[in-house]
Amino acid sequence: MKPNRSLTLMFGLALACGAGMAGAQGLATPAEPLTRAQVKMDRDEFIKTHMWDAETGYWVLKSGVEPPAGIKSRAEVRAQRDEFMRNNRWDGGRSRWVPIKPAPREMSGLSREQVRAETRAFMKTHRWDEEREGWVEIAANRAKR
Repeated sequence: MKPNRSLTLMFGLALACGAGMAGAQGLATPAEPLTRAQVKMDRDEFIKTHMWDAETGYWVLKSGVEPPAGIKSRAEVRAQRDEFMRNNRWDGGRSRWVPIKPAPREMSGLSREQVRAETRAFMKTHRWDEEREGWVEIAANRAKR
């Protein structure tokens, strides 16, 4: 395969992968397929702003070119991924991601009496601290002497 043809093939694959990823990200897809002229115009614009980095195997922005508006940097995407991985785990039995921390309780589902009982139990074990401006757990009573 000639170098020019392989570059065109790699570029076409990159565009195809990029289009698939854009659709996976929830971006709107056009109602009609792009025309050949539109695809060529998109390719030419991409080639003007990007170059192939053989060492990393990625298309990178040319120096002095600003990324398009709304595109997140690799660092932002990695930070979001790390945050998600910190807060979720994969449950193979259910085949889905589940939160590590339990969801907040739904208090609206409790009856008035249940809420009163929980409030009384909480007030027995906690007090409001004016200095800290927060609830503090009451120390357990020491053994009676």
